[in-house]
Amino acid sequence: MTLTDLLLLGRNSDPTSERGVSCDGALPAQSEPGLVDRATRARLALGSQVMVLGHHYQRDEVIQFADITGDSFKLAQAAAANSEAEHIIFCGVHFMAESADILTAANQQVILPDLAAGCSMADMASASQVQTAWEYFTKLGIASKTIPVTYMNSSAAIKSFTGKNHGVVCTSSNAPRAMSWALSHGEKIFFLPDQHLGRNTAVLSLGMKLEDCVVWNPWKPQGGLTDDELRSAKVILWRGHCSVHGRFTVKNVSDIRAKMPAVKVLVHPECQNDVVASADVVGSTEAIIRHVAESPAGSQWAIGTELNLVQRLAKGHPDKVIVFLDKTVCYCSTMNRIDLPHLVWAMENLVNGQVVNRIQVNPTDAHYARLALERMLALP
Repeated sequence: MTLTDLLLLGRNSDPTSERGVSCDGALPAQSEPGLVDRATRARLALGSQVMVLGHHYQRDEVIQFADITGDSFKLAQAAAANSEAEHIIFCGVHFMAESADILTAANQQVILPDLAAGCSMADMASASQVQTAWEYFTKLGIASKTIPVTYMNSSAAIKSFTGKNHGVVCTSSNAPRAMSWALSHGEKIFFLPDQHLGRNTAVLSLGMKLEDCVVWNPWKPQGGLTDDELRSAKVILWRGHCSVHGRFTVKNVSDIRAKMPAVKVLVHPECQNDVVASADVVGSTEAIIRHVAESPAGSQWAIGTELNLVQRLAKGHPDKVIVFLDKTVCYCSTMNRIDLPHLVWAMENLVNGQVVNRIQVNPTDAHYARLALERMLALP
């Protein structure tokens, strides 16, 4: 297996394509029915000493046991606010559990039911690669006027790099505020690790031109850029993307409009720029949920985000027509590694006094990552 295969997380992957996940057109089969009873018993036995967090992209069989459902930062904040819970079971992916560990108290322990539940986007930027880029910026004389902004969907090590270099973390909701703040403190932005969110925010929210943004490719010398390109760029984007949101295309949009003339297209800002530009509404996961909930009965929506959420929205709003934007439906393959068997295993071990799969961020990374997160919370 090549490094490209590992990054793209799929069989028959095309390294030049954004479509990095193989999908068979259906969600994984439901787990064995008896596991629901075991999960129910374990959850009751654990009581308030345990808090179960469920990300919006989790399958329904997991979500039913979540105390709170939300996006990654909302869940991490909820964990930090619940000092009564000694153990936080995070049904999400690795970087989310890291964020929860950074924000919670020392006596709280964060558990990820399956350690293989990672994020392809977060994995596209390693700390050593980012440091190499920064060292080149320093050599070129632009690091001192460049402010790093990292998306929440990044490792603790990348958040630490950002905090150490006077940068800020952002979510898909507050990216415009974070990038505006960065430009008020420097002349350039180094945006990690999702190039699409960075580009879409710069162009659609901050009024920049596409040519103001360049993409740093960590697999090429000097990121594949000339010194002049780096000096003139306002935003240096990391070459990363979401393997699910990167699947959507402008053809998906035109096909659904031809099929459903009254449809409104609603997409996540992690989608490619031409897809975002052709959509009717662009919003974060929480914004997508809110737009659908507030829309009138009979409205039609084609939604470009993770399949579990789209299906849950369709079930929750039977008075509306809600479809998946892509003909080939696709769930987040790594998020879906958190299934009922893994959740039951984690909870039953806790019932027996054993902590499994604890996520711990080293103190140095936690310190600087917290600085970057605190800067985000202090944004005007």
